[in-house]
Amino acid sequence: MGPRPDAPAASAVVPPPAWRTALGEGSPIRADWWSAFGDPVLTSLVSRALGSNVDLAAAVARIDEARAAARLARAQQTPTLGGAVPGTTGQTVSPFGTPSDAFGAQPALTASYDLDLFGRLRAASRAAQAQALASEGARDTVRLAIASGVASNYITLRALDQRLAVAQQTLAARAEALRIARRRAETGYTSNLELHQAEAEYRATQQLVPAAELAISRQENALSLLLGASPGPIPRGLPLDRLLSPAIPDGLPADLLRRRPDLFQAEQTLVAADRTLDSARAAMLPNLALTGSAGVVLSTALANPIGVFSIGASVLSPIFDGGRLRAQNDVAVARRDQAAYAYRRTALVAFQEVDNALAGVQRSGEQAVALERQVDALAAALRNASNRYRAGYTSYIEQLDAQRGLLTAELALVQARADRITAYVALYQAMGGGWSPADVTATQR
Repeated sequence: MGPRPDAPAASAVVPPPAWRTALGEGSPIRADWWSAFGDPVLTSLVSRALGSNVDLAAAVARIDEARAAARLARAQQTPTLGGAVPGTTGQTVSPFGTPSDAFGAQPALTASYDLDLFGRLRAASRAAQAQALASEGARDTVRLAIASGVASNYITLRALDQRLAVAQQTLAARAEALRIARRRAETGYTSNLELHQAEAEYRATQQLVPAAELAISRQENALSLLLGASPGPIPRGLPLDRLLSPAIPDGLPADLLRRRPDLFQAEQTLVAADRTLDSARAAMLPNLALTGSAGVVLSTALANPIGVFSIGASVLSPIFDGGRLRAQNDVAVARRDQAAYAYRRTALVAFQEVDNALAGVQRSGEQAVALERQVDALAAALRNASNRYRAGYTSYIEQLDAQRGLLTAELALVQARADRITAYVALYQAMGGGWSPADVTATQR
């Protein structure tokens, strides 16, 4: 039998040092962390999803199955009682040779009980209970994933709405530029080159509108699936640039990760594997069972009923099974080791996800600030280029370059803002669903 691998708690893995640096101050984040973005429509959508999502309903059904299995395992430790009332009919012959009909019955109550000397049944019961807890962790994992999925998809939807608005506004500006270029070409003030350039730029912007509308339709359908509903329109709330950016408290202790449902699930799966191994080892040892029965013989051929009873015990011990029990033990050992490694990997993945989310919040925020300044600069450059073009000081290509640069920067700014809010969602999910100052204080003691 190989050595058992280590199965450390989440806090035993060294967290990144940046976790304990000050990243901001603000109001505490509540359990319904999605409300921290300040959009009541988002809050309503998450509530709907948690109430009607089919994946969550399936997870609840798996919990019912695991709890029933745990009750069945506990029932194996209790005595088994049974009863029977067999009846017989026949004939009796008197000493004088006279036959007569007779009816008889023998009601009996039987009982059996496994003493479970080496804890085989108790270990199996504890394994079933741990598996039921693991199924609850799986349900909470699905619940957290659904809430995060709705929030992320809603943020993406609002980003697509803003991309559509940018495309429509740019298209209107391109239409005005095309009108001016056509008028100047018709009057002979400029060549047809500028007219064709303006028309090409207008058509290039025009195709962005149906592409954005198609992406919005698909995003609404994805949200409808999370809501457990048929495809259809999704209500809107605050625009993307008005969603709040919740503050992150000073330092995020690694022990907060123990609240992650997937880590709890992995821990309980390891416990269940341990108990299953104990049960497999106990199955190799002798087993003592007690049996007994008591009843009464009733018959029309008897003057009085006759009471009968029996009691006994049996010892069962494997002598030769072709290596079946040893193979079952080896299977249990391998599964226990797999669960231990899976638990450790789950902890390491948790640290990775939190660190990625923290970096995403910080870096995407810096990117958004830089893009906002770039958009302001390009908007000013476009105004200057347009004035110079209309005054006849420069060619149309200068205004065209400024328009292209501004459109690219505006779309990039929309994406950066969406990435920043989505990074908050990823952080909440990685931390098991938010935190509060009391949580931070309690884990730092």
